[in-house]
Amino acid sequence: MERNLILVEEYCTNCSVETSFIDSLEELGLIEVIEMERQRFIDDAFVPDLEKFTAWHYDLDISPAGIDTIHQLLQRMESMQHEIDDLKRRLRFFD
Repeated sequence: MERNLILVEEYCTNCSVETSFIDSLEELGLIEVIEMERQRFIDDAFVPDLEKFTAWHYDLDISPAGIDTIHQLLQRMESMQHEIDDLKRRLRFFD
């Protein structure tokens, strides 16, 4: 599968995002930055999450640590919703 990479500096310029914000997200493990030939890239698979994190940070003034916490909680909620859906399907089987 082919990777589409976006230059970090280009993304930051186009979206009015500070590179330090990208660095913070990378340090927290929320996105992955790939370094090749002295340039840093973001896999386009991370762009939807990155856009969401950017909005939370710049529009809602949420810190990167807060973004990490919210992201983890949303992942847990999604996992629990899948589990609830699975349990409902199993319960219907016995009705």
